[in-house]
Amino acid sequence: MPRDPFGPARLGQLDLRNRILKAATFEGMSPASLVSPELIEFHRRMAGGGAAMTTVSYVAVSRDGRGAPAEIYIHDGAAEGLAAIAGAVHAEGARISAQLGHAGAVGTIRKRYLGPSPGRTIAGTRVQPVSVPELDEITGQFARGARMLADAGFDAVELHFGHHYLVSAFLSPRWNKRTDDYGGSVENRALLARRILRAVRAEAGPALAVTAKLNMSDGVRGGLEPDESVLVAKLLEGEHVLDALQLSGGGSQLNQMFMFRGDPPRREFAAALHGVPRLGFRLAGRALFRHYPYQETYFLPMARQFRAELSLPLILLGGISTLDSVHRAMDEGFDFVAMGRALLREPDLVARMQAGAATAGTCTHCNKCVPSIYTGTRCVLDFPDPIRMT
Repeated sequence: MPRDPFGPARLGQLDLRNRILKAATFEGMSPASLVSPELIEFHRRMAGGGAAMTTVSYVAVSRDGRGAPAEIYIHDGAAEGLAAIAGAVHAEGARISAQLGHAGAVGTIRKRYLGPSPGRTIAGTRVQPVSVPELDEITGQFARGARMLADAGFDAVELHFGHHYLVSAFLSPRWNKRTDDYGGSVENRALLARRILRAVRAEAGPALAVTAKLNMSDGVRGGLEPDESVLVAKLLEGEHVLDALQLSGGGSQLNQMFMFRGDPPRREFAAALHGVPRLGFRLAGRALFRHYPYQETYFLPMARQFRAELSLPLILLGGISTLDSVHRAMDEGFDFVAMGRALLREPDLVARMQAGAATAGTCTHCNKCVPSIYTGTRCVLDFPDPIRMT
């Protein structure tokens, strides 16, 4: 029998009021890498609008784990703000998660750019291979990050294993050319992800729900593709840590529009960058931001293979902005759906769908919200002015 998307649900030990989640969409509202009043209000609105759980994005496990300006990273100074945002969301009757990760070779800031193997970023910056002792350190940083989130009152953590970030790069044959225990076979390439799962569960305890975002396809030549990604997912499932797996694709090193679909905002993105990144994007923007026509549930065809071969709960995202899409996902056996851009424009869309007042969102899939990460993520059609952060 198909699941009721608006009925109560369980995620690990969490009770959720429905099966519709606010997907992680980097907010760009954390000056000095701290929670701001604007970030609290952003997630309070998502919670008040009916979503079962909203996801703070993105929380880096360390300073080098950041990928962009105005990103939170795990340090003592962040704890108070994280507790404040959790309290605001709980007051609206929703749950709160945080996307926790290490950006690796993805970024537009000064930092150490790390990867499984030597290389260059799209801007030409040297990528330094991560040593085994550094992998031990990073694994510990994930665990400590999860502990801080749990202590701050967060209900769940979403481990970022996708989008060409560090763990994703280890999983990918495109970027992982190692010959040690972390390279070669699928099992070896998945070792870092599996170690992180174990460390997070051991440190955070059973009460914190643990999910992960995994690429089904990297969207680049020579990258991870569904057949191998299913094998990765089975290995992760076998750790008996994950309460759900969120299925995604594409990433931020190359071919970003594989994630989003719809109109590529090349001009707006170039205008949002400065210095070398702007020059690099003007030279390579057409290759980085290809055009993929928007379709509802565009990741569903790939996700069906995962649903057929896995038993753990799955979260479907990618092109979910209509009530029909939500029901379709439930009918095909997915446990949850995650909405991103649709809720950026209409934070109350879930509540209106549940009340019968709406059957579809009004997002136009222009993707002009994507470059707004540098001035406060928002629908620029409705809110053209930058967000003023205090």
